[in-house]
Amino acid sequence: MTLVLEEGKQLTVNQRGEYAIVAITKHGVEISRNLSASFQGADLFYMKKFEKGDEDKRQIQLFEGSVRLLLPALFQSYKGIIIIVSLGAVVRMIAPLLKDKKTDPGVVVIDDKGEHVISLLSGHIGGANELTVEVAEALGARPVITTASDVQKTIPVDLFGKRFGWVWDSAEKLTPVSASVVNEEHIAVIQESGEKGWWNYDRPLPENIKTYASINEALNAKPDAALVITHRNLTEEEYPILKNGVVYRPKVIVLGIGCNRGTSSQEIESVIHQALGELNFSIKSVKAISSIDLKKDEEGLIKVARKHGWEFTCYPPEQLNTVEIAQPSDTVFKYTGAYGVSEPAALLLSGAETLALVKKKSGNVTVSVAVVPY
Repeated sequence: MTLVLEEGKQLTVNQRGEYAIVAITKHGVEISRNLSASFQGADLFYMKKFEKGDEDKRQIQLFEGSVRLLLPALFQSYKGIIIIVSLGAVVRMIAPLLKDKKTDPGVVVIDDKGEHVISLLSGHIGGANELTVEVAEALGARPVITTASDVQKTIPVDLFGKRFGWVWDSAEKLTPVSASVVNEEHIAVIQESGEKGWWNYDRPLPENIKTYASINEALNAKPDAALVITHRNLTEEEYPILKNGVVYRPKVIVLGIGCNRGTSSQEIESVIHQALGELNFSIKSVKAISSIDLKKDEEGLIKVARKHGWEFTCYPPEQLNTVEIAQPSDTVFKYTGAYGVSEPAALLLSGAETLALVKKKSGNVTVSVAVVPY
């Protein structure tokens, strides 16, 4: 989709998320593409002259003309705007659009090298300070916040874990859970998997936020709201935690896959769903597919990885054979040079010591599942 920006023309953008990322330079486009790949709920806009060919697939919106003419539509639509342009240019462009700090979106500016992320507008009410910290963490950049008081005292519910690529299962409870956090009610955080460094401030967690080892333990504590970080689908007994709770899906599942040549993407995906169903794991937590070098051009595997935005990594037989597996196969070795494919591939890429699922075979496909340890 290409937006043609003209003076006096009413512009409508195709909004899907709450945040807009905008770039107008070659380097800015690279930064924006990397950021949008791991930042849930963000729509990406950049100039058509930097088109790479995958924009339709990634639902990236291109534009022709001055970015100044794009900003009014973004101001009306988005909760936050992340712009990779010089700070002075952004100030001049947004000045005519400013109305009230209670209604203006948060605006964050990134320099063209991706070294600094600056909270420019609506730092408190618009959430630009929280957004600045999350974007900076995602890019490995330095956050710049100039408001007199430090508002980073709690967890921004809608941004929680974005820098790690976490996604939420549903947005339904984001608003009431955010209200509970802001009002300093009892918040339970239950983490079963995923990156541990989500609290990166030089102060302890606020007293109203408590961590619990399990959902059952949290339920017994009767919190007002909950943040649940897990790759599992919750059981019926655990569901009450979601009365006012949000589930976050960390990218921790690695699928080791072996298949016959020419296996369709539909068959591969069907077996993946079966395997995850047996484990009661969420497909939203899948991080990557791994296999043997012989499969690096396997169209079915490539299509599945592209469809879901998963990494696709392949290993030579010699490297696969360095991993001890429970069921080495002389037959597999005869045809591939490796004593196994799905098992060692999953273990190598995940760094796990054991598999959650060992060699589920169905038709032309074999799947092993590992969970990245943190």
